[in-house]
Amino acid sequence: MRTSDSATDTHCPYCALQCGMRLRPEPGGAPVAVEERADFPVNRGALCGKGRTAPAVLSSRVRLTRPLVRTHAGQLEPATWEEALDAVAEGLARTGRTHGPDAVGVFGGGGLTNEKAYALGKFARVALRTSQIDYNGRFCMSSAAAAHQRAFGLDRGLPFPLADIPRTGCVILVGSNLAETMPPALRYLTELKANGGTLIVIDPRRTRTAEQADLHLAPRPGTDLALALGLLHLIVAEGRTDEEFIAARTTGWEEARAAAMAHWPELVERITGIPVPRLREAVAMFCAPESAMVLTARGPEQQSKGTDTVGAWINLCLATGRAGRPLSGYGCLTGQGNGQGGREHGQKADQLPGYRKLTDPAARAHVAGVWGVDPDSLPGPGRSAYELLDALGTDVKALLLMGSNPVVSAPRAGHVEDRIRSLDFLAVADVVLSETAALADVVLPVTQWAEETGTTTNLEGRVLLRRRALTPPPGVRSDLDVLHGLAARLGVEKGFPTEPEEVFEELRRASAGGPADYSGITYARIEAEQGVFWPCPESPEGSEASGESERSGGSPGTERLFLDRFATDDGRARFVAVSHRDAAEVPDADYPLLLTTGRVVAQYQSGAQTRRVDELNAAAPGPFVELHPRLAARIGVVDGSPLAVTSRRGRAVAPARITDTIRADTVFMPFHWPGEGRANTLTNPALDPTSRMPEFKVCAVRVEPA
Repeated sequence: MRTSDSATDTHCPYCALQCGMRLRPEPGGAPVAVEERADFPVNRGALCGKGRTAPAVLSSRVRLTRPLVRTHAGQLEPATWEEALDAVAEGLARTGRTHGPDAVGVFGGGGLTNEKAYALGKFARVALRTSQIDYNGRFCMSSAAAAHQRAFGLDRGLPFPLADIPRTGCVILVGSNLAETMPPALRYLTELKANGGTLIVIDPRRTRTAEQADLHLAPRPGTDLALALGLLHLIVAEGRTDEEFIAARTTGWEEARAAAMAHWPELVERITGIPVPRLREAVAMFCAPESAMVLTARGPEQQSKGTDTVGAWINLCLATGRAGRPLSGYGCLTGQGNGQGGREHGQKADQLPGYRKLTDPAARAHVAGVWGVDPDSLPGPGRSAYELLDALGTDVKALLLMGSNPVVSAPRAGHVEDRIRSLDFLAVADVVLSETAALADVVLPVTQWAEETGTTTNLEGRVLLRRRALTPPPGVRSDLDVLHGLAARLGVEKGFPTEPEEVFEELRRASAGGPADYSGITYARIEAEQGVFWPCPESPEGSEASGESERSGGSPGTERLFLDRFATDDGRARFVAVSHRDAAEVPDADYPLLLTTGRVVAQYQSGAQTRRVDELNAAAPGPFVELHPRLAARIGVVDGSPLAVTSRRGRAVAPARITDTIRADTVFMPFHWPGEGRANTLTNPALDPTSRMPEFKVCAVRVEPA
């Protein structure tokens, strides 16, 4: 399996930190050993347990190594690659011929490299001619992306490097538990405090991250929007706004201010449960230093009002001059490994490569020119992720799925599983036999991070290069090989190369001039510079959003956005007037409690890979329900006893974990497991009207001993 005896510098396959690591061949049974890379600036050598144990999934004991095809008897049986690709091409083509191209769907993943995400979007629109493509990154940070676009004219998770965080004066961290989701990033908050800065954590649970805070606010789930508006009300009332910044660099302030003033402190206390003195304390801490930041994650974003909630936190930054200035700003902590790059280059239902809009005639013409097709042949926007999954078996009758496990990860997961089972045809390309792959008609075993070269884009907008360190086992092919083989069988002989660098060169051309311009980035530059920040045009023209100096003859990349101007037509940021509204479900007599969901440190996303690692399973063996001692006493459960949680969508059962670190009106479940403990059986698919993000983070439930 090894390509050489030398070590290979690469990056972790899991979260959006994309921590640097070094892989060295092992002389014994394990294919490769993980070593620290202290020179990589993001993690500076630190790795969490998932990163350290990532090579365990490379083992043939836990991963797929042969294609599988479902027989007439209903069993998945080994097949040759030719048989498997023939079956997939025929299944997709037959559906398209019978029901039209939009009866064929494509569902991608936020862990795919930029090259694979780009090729998958192109495959859907050129080879299949379908509009029905989206990806699981829609469930990650689409609300923050929509709010970024609305306020700043450009969406990049962090508009500044992580290294700026310890140097600012105050950080408000909203709905993020970095200690468990991105452990190496916690050092940035530790360094912030060591430098004299302050940390405010907003979370309904007193997490390991919240324990590091100077101030922890625990609002009722679903009330983050009211909290942000209440803080802005106090900022205005106490005369803490930056009127010079507002006048010079923003628009829409009068309307946004009026909306905030309707959320007076006592009202916000009633909505959120946060006492007024704590609100005033947060305002004083945020406004005292010269610089400050707000960082959000899935907590406020995975709501049916997530876009407006993020918008309210952006308004807070704009009103205090905490945006577009050094060491200040709003940022989103992207979750998935390539959640940033995955949405920039064509997996989303409404986007073309370079973060171009699919409805923009100029964008269609540019990308079609790179692809060598007629712009009119490109389909229009399709359904968002949950809407696509909800349409399976009815309007969408066949599905090609790459790198996602919606049977575990989608909201209202029992319904989604039923929809997947009702398909006429399902093909899944994955590393392991996930719960979704087990339902497929054809399963294609594909290469993993250590067995392939490709780029990812981390939460800072830093484009990185993973280098192949191992030869994949016999019987495994890359996703690019899969798309090449399928396109050829569908009559598209050219345009789907299998070499990642060749795909990236085409991606550079397709993205040129777009908001996410990669045209000045090359594999050689990435390696030489420890990553390159986008936008990075091939020439200096077009990088006005940076405010950075530029090298003669080309762009250095854009490490910090918006220092001179925002990416809007007039260069000004946009305030957006927003008002609090309830979650789609609120507690009632039948469902008197709130459920919120999240992650634990030893598992990742749907757990399809981490649940196959013995060390990680020993640390986090299964699901649980976290509840307050007062609630436990009222319903008569003890720690470790089975507890049933029921919502309007279904029932889950898991052991009780009694703790005083959670609100008494709230229960918490991690979402990594299938079966009766599947948290997403319960969650609400109510969608944000702008981002189409489901409301994972809050729904009404009842609990009782199982």
